[in-house]
Amino acid sequence: MSATGESDLADCDIGASATDLWATVDPVGGNWRPGRGIRQRGVADVPEMFYPFPMDDPDPTLAPNLRRPGRGARSNRAGRFEPCARVVVDDGWDMPEDTRLARTELALERPRRVISRNASPDLPFDRSLNPYRGCEHGCIYCFARPSHAWLGLSPGLDFETRLIARPTAPEALRRELSAPGYRVAPLAIGTNTDPYQPIEARLRVMRGVLEVLRDFNHPVAVTTKGTLVERDLDILGDMGRRGLVHVGVSITTLDARLSRQLEPRAPAPARRLAMIGRLAQAGCPVRLMLAPVIPGLTDHEVEGIVAAAADAGASSAEWILLRLPGELRELFAEWLAEHRPDRAARVMARLREMHGGREYDSRWGRRLRGEGVHARLIAQRFDLAARRAGLSRDGAAPRCDLFRVPGRGEQLDLF
Repeated sequence: MSATGESDLADCDIGASATDLWATVDPVGGNWRPGRGIRQRGVADVPEMFYPFPMDDPDPTLAPNLRRPGRGARSNRAGRFEPCARVVVDDGWDMPEDTRLARTELALERPRRVISRNASPDLPFDRSLNPYRGCEHGCIYCFARPSHAWLGLSPGLDFETRLIARPTAPEALRRELSAPGYRVAPLAIGTNTDPYQPIEARLRVMRGVLEVLRDFNHPVAVTTKGTLVERDLDILGDMGRRGLVHVGVSITTLDARLSRQLEPRAPAPARRLAMIGRLAQAGCPVRLMLAPVIPGLTDHEVEGIVAAAADAGASSAEWILLRLPGELRELFAEWLAEHRPDRAARVMARLREMHGGREYDSRWGRRLRGEGVHARLIAQRFDLAARRAGLSRDGAAPRCDLFRVPGRGEQLDLF
């Protein structure tokens, strides 16, 4: 999904080579079967899954024998484009069933194009690339969750357990960058889902993408909270010293317990601070991404996070307010009710104050910062903290003047 909210599925062959990895739902009978990755639509009755014991979990979208340790979402409602909903019902049979874990499933996508374009006036980039759809980090606040609905999947538990990898992204990127009409500009990676989530250790898609960008001397901005980025210090350090890359490290809170609840499979805050230091030491400029700021829950940590990131080696900083588009509003409200019931009303009320009476205002210029007294106060506090810590607000943009297509024009250089 592009940064403008448009789906780029038209250019993809979803799951064509992964029928043995991923099963899809038959909308007519509700049966699981191997498929091509995108669930077919239908107008049949609600597919029902029957479990022979009373439901203890109040959410009807999860089986009562399903355990979800290390998962952020506590429900799995169908996406907004689905013609039917799925619920779990008790059929009355008193027969125990074994407990099962919510395991991660993987499908493969082989896209023809991987660069998504946007014309958003409040974004500092006009193109982006995402090696994966869905994210195993399971951050409950992730604004990319609603993008899973474009695939016929739930923005809830599906988003963090049914992942889609794009193993041919490096080859597709190489073709796009080699096109005669391509005009260079910084490429943003990690703007939707984290390129260094756990499955990258095995698939190495992001590593391949970076190798292509290095070969083309193409400018890139990476956003991540995954410590696997340290594996690629050889590439990032080299590109950083040539002014071709900066890495944004996302930190939401310094409270390890709260972090584990908000972002259950992401590295601990202290580990991310150490990652900032290693990137900076390798020669890669690092930007603190204080995101999201959750009013009434984490906003009191603004100064502490900025100071800690500066001490670790960050050279610039930015912040983004909590965003709750689409299905994310209900998912985050469920999380608050489970983990912070004493603050739930306060957090949602403060968000409405900062978004003109709604939980989310999608208008350009408002969606990232909010408006009103509390939004201005957070912005002023952040600016003051950044100045005190010596952090730039803008940071140096990656260079575009070094771009070249490998092999093109090298013969002429001999004369």
